[in-house]
Amino acid sequence: MLHPDAPLHRPPGLRERLFARRHGGLVLFAGIFVGISFLTRAALLLKAAHEVTWSASLVAAFGWGLVYDLGTAGLAALPLIVLLTVLPAGALQRPSMRWLVAGSAVAILFALLFGAVAEWFFWDEFGVRFNFIAVDYLVYTTEVLGNIRESYPLPLIIGGLAAVAAAISWSLWWSGLPRVWLEAAGTPWRLRYGQGALWLAGALMLGGALNAERLPAFANNFNRELAKNGLWSLFAAFRSNMLDYDEFYPTRPVDQIFARLEEELTEDGSVMLNPGARDTLRYVSNPGPELRPNVIQITVESLSADFLGIFNRASNLTPNLVDVAGRSLVFENFYATGTRTDRGMEALTLSLPPTPGRSMIKRPRNENLFTLGSVFRAKGYDTAFLYGGYGYFDNMNHFFGENGYRVVDRAAVAENDITFANAWGACDEDLFRWTMREADASAAAGKPFHYFVMTTSNHRPYTFPEGRIDLPSKVSGRAGAVKYTDFAIGEFLRQAAQKPWFKDTVFVIVADHCAASAGKTELPVQNYHIPLIIYSPGGHVAPGRIRTLTSQMDYAPTLLGLLNWSYPSRFFGHDVRKVPPGDAHALVGSYQKLGHLEKGEFVVLRPRGKSTYRYELGSALLTPAPDSEYGTLETISFYQAANYLYKNNLYRALSPAEFARYARQGEQLHSSGHAVAGWR
Repeated sequence: MLHPDAPLHRPPGLRERLFARRHGGLVLFAGIFVGISFLTRAALLLKAAHEVTWSASLVAAFGWGLVYDLGTAGLAALPLIVLLTVLPAGALQRPSMRWLVAGSAVAILFALLFGAVAEWFFWDEFGVRFNFIAVDYLVYTTEVLGNIRESYPLPLIIGGLAAVAAAISWSLWWSGLPRVWLEAAGTPWRLRYGQGALWLAGALMLGGALNAERLPAFANNFNRELAKNGLWSLFAAFRSNMLDYDEFYPTRPVDQIFARLEEELTEDGSVMLNPGARDTLRYVSNPGPELRPNVIQITVESLSADFLGIFNRASNLTPNLVDVAGRSLVFENFYATGTRTDRGMEALTLSLPPTPGRSMIKRPRNENLFTLGSVFRAKGYDTAFLYGGYGYFDNMNHFFGENGYRVVDRAAVAENDITFANAWGACDEDLFRWTMREADASAAAGKPFHYFVMTTSNHRPYTFPEGRIDLPSKVSGRAGAVKYTDFAIGEFLRQAAQKPWFKDTVFVIVADHCAASAGKTELPVQNYHIPLIIYSPGGHVAPGRIRTLTSQMDYAPTLLGLLNWSYPSRFFGHDVRKVPPGDAHALVGSYQKLGHLEKGEFVVLRPRGKSTYRYELGSALLTPAPDSEYGTLETISFYQAANYLYKNNLYRALSPAEFARYARQGEQLHSSGHAVAGWR
């Protein structure tokens, strides 16, 4: 009979079964990780309350989110699994080790909370979980950290997070769970290693099973983004930062796609110089005398068409651009090919489809390519790239410098040549002053010039010199930055009007991409609509409106067509004035999804899949449609051919001798009637 004073041996409760073991700390870590991830997802849901679809799909999003959170927690816990397995039996029972565990708990909690807050700000800016943009931000820390310091009260945020992390850690210790774990952590090595192997295998299996392709295609892309885990999305983007098209995307036989592409490329009346070859080389002929004005291309950071009064009557942010547009050739349906500055540069200079993963600006082997600048130089022009920031960002200096452009960036000017700057660069007024100086020098040397000018002011933290406009710096946000950039462009054009080279210059105002890229659909076409305004005070280009569907890929050949230039070309784009409007198209993409829009049919390629939709310009809706082999083949042809030419080093600039030889050959072909009559 049991003595009444004898201790009762109750069976272990749930707490003991979960935590009273060497690897019990992993249960604590997983619970905290999943809890913070859930709260982050809930906060982002509230942030996007007007964008998400409030239906059963949200329940599915949170269900899938739990799967992703658990898998990511397993991967994040791998170092901890190894550490708890190899530490000696009595290590965690030493007082010094317990202090170290307590300190580590605060550090881990701080890191997880910091990640959650970072996700909140990233979602606020881009409307998605961490992606390839976040990967780039980890690379260019100088600009990004400077931007964060100037945009947010960083000391307050860090201090608050540290306090919250400490409070949560104290609450955990007060609950007694860590003590239950640590007092039972003296497991013999055989059992310890056996359990560690099981934990390791489970974490690898659960984490390794995560794959974005398994995530359902939610009708609303905001719901789909909520289902992801931010940390996992960051590492997934890092892993797929440069995707091999042939490995991940739908393909066709190479000769078939080039045959289809040849049909497409000659719609504008150009003639292939090597028919049947795996190349885009052709000759573009334009009647009449060539015009040789200077060309200053002002590429404006994040300038959505919606900011301009000519597209959105409710906007009053761009009075100078509206005034200039009234005297210019305006493209009413002009679309960016991507959502980043490097994507805009890729299309505007190379006339290429948006390649999956990294843009050509940041890829290896991107030197001596066929660019708009290479055509200008073949015609005797001085070409330069002018940027208000440090051009090492996004590999811009290397790309432009290795493709024949002189580079003028913040590092190339004296300190006293900068009147105002933030983390991204000198203000737009300073940039335009440098541009004016370069133009004066080229004009004095008697050489025509083409400048690619890239602004920075329309970017968070949205700071600019005070007193220029009727909105305050920073606190007015994007609206103030757009209005300041408009002011700076207006001042530049007014000052340029006093120069002797003004009427012999064509001014191009174009955006690199829209201010916002997120939408309910997987590729929200309406968020790629940007302005293209070509202003010619000397009358080289007549004012007017072009309503034909156009993308940045068509910019270079259209500009050269407006100048009546004949030249050998490798461009993928068209002079849109020479293509029947019904056959015009636009190529748009993200770093993984590649779209082609023509005749209302929108084909989207993605890793290991594709979709077809119906789309009307200006709409925010994509309606699923039956697959069309014609549209699918055309879409694949553009993207697969661009990848083929890059991989095989075939998208090369022409030497002066090659340029002259192909020009003679092209003229002979045209005069002999081999060209296809274009539409005008």
